[in-house]
Amino acid sequence: MPLDHSIQVILPDGQIQRCGPLTTVADLLPAHTAENGLPYLAALVNNDICSLSFPLQVNSEVKFLTLAETHGDYVYRRSMSFLLAKAVRDLFPECEFAVEHSIGNGYYCTFSACDTGGLSELMLKRIDEHMREMVRRDIPLVRKKIGFVEACRMLEAARQTDKLNLLRYRNPPRIVMFCCEEFSDIGYGVLAPSTGVLNHFKLLPYAHGLVLLFPEWIDGEVRFSPFYRQPHLQKIFEEHKQWGRNLNITSIADLNQVVAEQGIASAIHLCEVLQEKKLGQIADHIANAKTRPKFVLIAGPSSSGKTTFSKRLEIHLRVNGLTAVRLEMDNYFKNRDLAPNDGNGGHDFEHIDAMDLEMFNAHLLALEAGQEVAIPTFNFAQGLKEFRGNRLKLAPDHILILEGIHCLNPQLTQQIDDTHKFKIYISALTQLTLDDNNRISTTDLRLLRRMVRDHRTRGSSALKTLQMWRSVRHGEQKWIFPYQKEADAAFNSALDYEPAVLKTYLRPLLSEVKPSDPEYADARRLLGFLEFVNSASAEEVPPTSLLREFIGGSTFA
Repeated sequence: MPLDHSIQVILPDGQIQRCGPLTTVADLLPAHTAENGLPYLAALVNNDICSLSFPLQVNSEVKFLTLAETHGDYVYRRSMSFLLAKAVRDLFPECEFAVEHSIGNGYYCTFSACDTGGLSELMLKRIDEHMREMVRRDIPLVRKKIGFVEACRMLEAARQTDKLNLLRYRNPPRIVMFCCEEFSDIGYGVLAPSTGVLNHFKLLPYAHGLVLLFPEWIDGEVRFSPFYRQPHLQKIFEEHKQWGRNLNITSIADLNQVVAEQGIASAIHLCEVLQEKKLGQIADHIANAKTRPKFVLIAGPSSSGKTTFSKRLEIHLRVNGLTAVRLEMDNYFKNRDLAPNDGNGGHDFEHIDAMDLEMFNAHLLALEAGQEVAIPTFNFAQGLKEFRGNRLKLAPDHILILEGIHCLNPQLTQQIDDTHKFKIYISALTQLTLDDNNRISTTDLRLLRRMVRDHRTRGSSALKTLQMWRSVRHGEQKWIFPYQKEADAAFNSALDYEPAVLKTYLRPLLSEVKPSDPEYADARRLLGFLEFVNSASAEEVPPTSLLREFIGGSTFA
């Protein structure tokens, strides 16, 4: 009897289909578009993101991805960045172009033209029209595996030195490339099958370049969220980028060279001094304000380093002759039985109504008036506030530091005069890139930090952190990011050397996530990024570093 070389494929509707070897994912598509009318972009094959051209070689469970799914959204963004980079290369081959960082629901991109010095309205219009023409032409985005030597020759011929430099400390036998006509890029992740499915985007002029806005799938339709300018964040990013140029570390390739040449200790010390200087400037701003604030409120997304930042700021304020006192926001939760419902039968502790705003504002007003108040302690085991004799009174020259998820939300301190508040937004806005048109996600950087900290402090696996990350992100989108514009100052907690240090901790953690886990695709994506990073020891990281909040050994623990 001949051997059966067919493979078994479980489709999204539960049907089981037997296929011949090397059947591609595209061969199994039920139609060109999903039931919601969105085009298919890629697929999850045994929980790993794969292109539609991926050949199935083993028994597989396949789920097709559109813009409506989180992994499909990743593919769409990466594909749109590829399309934009190709458009700029086609029209303005001598210009310097780079995808820098996220801003709102888009990416900020710099553009430097040799003759005009910047991006004109006409040039932006030409780029937009060229991108839409490529969408109409529906050009294939072809995934190829190319020998290492051939790939390097191709990149050298295209003058893509940024990508060549990234391969300097890697030597795989084959390199995955994506090609579209004469344009090609290293395959850091999966791209859409063709340009024809990338028909939703907007280009806006911004700062020294443009913003590429992405669509969202909201309430059963494709929408664009309003775009708001964020001058505080843009300023600190530009400052950090300039600092990277001064340090000669603007990409992972640069960082790898520093690690390889034993220069990481110097880079660590310089990065730490820069953060110390920025902390001092914020403290000076508070101390020298015409109307000195009584309350300093600090907010930022998960793993941005709020705790260490607030403790270091307290020291800097003391250097300025001010006494700062920290108050734990978590002690002002409502009793658990009064917390808002999360819609799934549980409690939503991230909702602002989970806070006892009435008591909190009453205490702030009393403290501002020089009165003594009894501070509650929240018993998380019992889910209720307790009064254990803790009392607080502020002297006239005292400043109260508060840090928490809602600190930039005006509703939290609604009874306090705005002139008595100084609001700080903190986030990890890395200026590093993989190459000119492939950015490093600031969200991923925070996720990597949290993964290391959760494992160290709670014994949590990488899988557990990945499982709860989507809920964390949902809370950030609802309760933190909309209030960034309320900040009086912003602080960038990213350290240019940290990917090299974090890698040592992360590889074994992420390797424990298996193909049987739904979060496997995220683990593979993060491991794929770390493969391009040379690891470095944490030995030179000082105990006062913000990074120590995550890797351990902090003076402020």
